[in-house]
Amino acid sequence: MAAIHRTTMTPTKLELITGWLPKQSWYTGTAGRPDLVKAGGFRLDDPEGAVGIEFMVVVDSAGPEPVAYLVPLGYRGAALEGVPDEALIGTSEHGVLGTRWVYDGAHDPVVLAQLSALLRGEADPQQQSVSNTPDPTVTVQGADADTGIGHDPDVRISRVLRVPDTEQGSAVRLVAGWTWPDGTAARGVFAAVAPR
Repeated sequence: MAAIHRTTMTPTKLELITGWLPKQSWYTGTAGRPDLVKAGGFRLDDPEGAVGIEFMVVVDSAGPEPVAYLVPLGYRGAALEGVPDEALIGTSEHGVLGTRWVYDGAHDPVVLAQLSALLRGEADPQQQSVSNTPDPTVTVQGADADTGIGHDPDVRISRVLRVPDTEQGSAVRLVAGWTWPDGTAARGVFAAVAPR
C-alpha cells in the first residue's frame, strides 16, 4: 500500500498541471492561463511500490463556466524512457522522496496497467489523501468476467468530465465523483471500455 506523505512538493501538483494543461489538445479553455482547484480523485497502488498513481480531478474556473478535467498522474523517482516528450508534466522536489518526475498517466505503462486491473476488478481504488484506505465511492459498472480487458486500446480515459456521462453504452465504466467550486457534488465516467 502506498503511503501518503504529509510534506511539500515544489512546484505543487496544481502549479505543474496549470502550465501543462493548456498545451493539451483536449483542453477547452480559451481564457489563457487556467484557474485550477483540486476537486476530487483517487489513488491506485503500484504492486511494485515504485510509482505513485493518482487520478486527480481539477476544475478550471477561468472561463464563463467551470470545466472539470481528469488528469491521471504517475509519480516516478527517475525519468521514464520511451514516452513522448509531452507525457512529462514536469519535475517537482518532494520533501521526503526528493526529485519526482510527474507524468501524464495516459502515457505511463504502470498507471495504465493498474487502471486495467481496476476495470477487471483486480485492484482497489484508494482514497486520494489518506494512506491505506479504500475509496468505496469509486465504482466499476458493467463489469463481468468475459470483458477481456488487458492493455486494451479501447480503454478511454475521460479528459473532460461531463454530467450526465456520455459512456452509458460502454461495457465497463469507471465512475467516480468530484466537487464543483460552489460545493455541488458530481459523478461521471472517468474511464470506459467500448463494447466488443
